[in-house]
Amino acid sequence: MSVPCFLSAAARSFSLSSPATGLLCYRLLGHSSSIRRNMSSKRQMDHLERTANNYRQNTLYPAEVCGITNESDTVKRLRIAVHPDFIFKAGQWVDFFIPGVETVGGFSMCSSPGLLQREGVIELAVKYAKHPPAHWVHTTCTVGSSVAMRVGGEFFFDPSPSDPSVDLLLVAGGVGINPLYSILLHTTDLLRLNQTSGGRDYAIGSAHLCYSAKNTQELLFKSSIIEACREFPDKFSCDFHVTQQSTDVDPHLQPFIKRGRIAEEELRAHVDPQRTMCYLCGPPPMIEAISKTLMDFGLPKDRILFEKWW
Repeated sequence: MSVPCFLSAAARSFSLSSPATGLLCYRLLGHSSSIRRNMSSKRQMDHLERTANNYRQNTLYPAEVCGITNESDTVKRLRIAVHPDFIFKAGQWVDFFIPGVETVGGFSMCSSPGLLQREGVIELAVKYAKHPPAHWVHTTCTVGSSVAMRVGGEFFFDPSPSDPSVDLLLVAGGVGINPLYSILLHTTDLLRLNQTSGGRDYAIGSAHLCYSAKNTQELLFKSSIIEACREFPDKFSCDFHVTQQSTDVDPHLQPFIKRGRIAEEELRAHVDPQRTMCYLCGPPPMIEAISKTLMDFGLPKDRILFEKWW
């Protein structure tokens, strides 16, 4: 089905049953910007409450699920065809509107802006939960399901050709890998662009990924991450941390696996206060502890960007 055809069908489906009726493809009121989310409450807030002060685009776009795969036993990966005007920066998230589901989801893109440009799709990796949007993804969503999305967030990596080179330190916990994987893929795209242009476009430094999960099965995108490290060995490196591994680790993963939590020594080895830009995404306690450690190493607070997911 062509993009205009599926979008027309998606719009009809969404407008009939969604609580967001009347918003689709209309300009919406913007929100004030904030570089970090740092909110807490005894009652767990939903996505719209937590991000009320974050930047959002003004338009809600119709979209259609065009592929579903199991990324792990607990994570489904959606491939979503989007409107031609839909754009995002690597690291950003979407407000995820589902027909018939009152609660609005919030999911970070796990694909690159380059994939959107090439194929007109984005990808989301959603972990199972009883929270209505995630539960819908795992129990009801099918190929052809209509949704609507609005991009938001100021957690992104979007260098210009004129920007000075920076070294990236990417630190992820669990499904917090999603926006960092988007950033890694975007960096890979820029490096390939440099190869075709003789290196005259983007000043790309190095990137090191520290990624912690319970076990290797829960390490999302691990094969693609390893491939990127092997394609650009002078630019990319990674360490996978497993905290509750009860089985033997596959031999091809062994060189990249460390048991236990991310250690201060590993972080210190990849921090240069003048060059390093650190992106963190994971559970709030992990983000707070690592942020403090990085500042103790002399990394300025404005070079530590984070996204907290509850």
